[in-house]
Amino acid sequence: MNLVPAGIAGFGSCLPERRLTNFDLEKIVDTTDEWIQQRTGIRERRIAADGEYTSDLGLAAARAALANAGMDAGEIDLIVMATSTPDYTFPATAVLVQHALGIEHGAAFDMQAVCSGFVYATTIADQMLKTGFNKKALVIGAETFSRILDWEDRGTCVLFGDGAGAIVLESQEVAGEGSLADRGVLASCLRSDGTHCDKLYVDGGPSRTQTVGHLRME
Repeated sequence: MNLVPAGIAGFGSCLPERRLTNFDLEKIVDTTDEWIQQRTGIRERRIAADGEYTSDLGLAAARAALANAGMDAGEIDLIVMATSTPDYTFPATAVLVQHALGIEHGAAFDMQAVCSGFVYATTIADQMLKTGFNKKALVIGAETFSRILDWEDRGTCVLFGDGAGAIVLESQEVAGEGSLADRGVLASCLRSDGTHCDKLYVDGGPSRTQTVGHLRME
């Protein structure tokens, strides 16, 4: 059993072309560029175009990560995708990316932990590579939060945008001992506390409301 942490072989990202600046938001809600910057440091955020979906952003980031790693998509035997805004309830958005990459083997699934999702996804992939269950993994974080924002709520619509990032994780057993030792997953610790789960949430869902809902912050 290989218990050496997985190494990061490559990384990539994708941002939509459209930029929504604080000055643009001044025309939509009661806010100012100064107010937003003082509280968040944000000057602009990217917004997915009509017909541009979470899977598209995730796919572009995945391709960039594979190119950065100098790796063919067919070498990947695990895709873990962190997203709170999937294309569909099912199939998993990871499966859509897997299909677009031409991969017909290995595992592909989504997981959801919102802001900490990429950390969770990386930890899951690392553990699966550590045990030898998989050899090479794509970890993707992708969101189209603009689709669940209430553009009349200045407290939330200024905070979020759309985009994706991806890394290629490789088993040290495959990469060669020590070759990725200084750029791998050195340690991880996952912990959740649902005490304040009502402070930031989306007020929709297929089970409770049968609607997509909007992001809310109390």
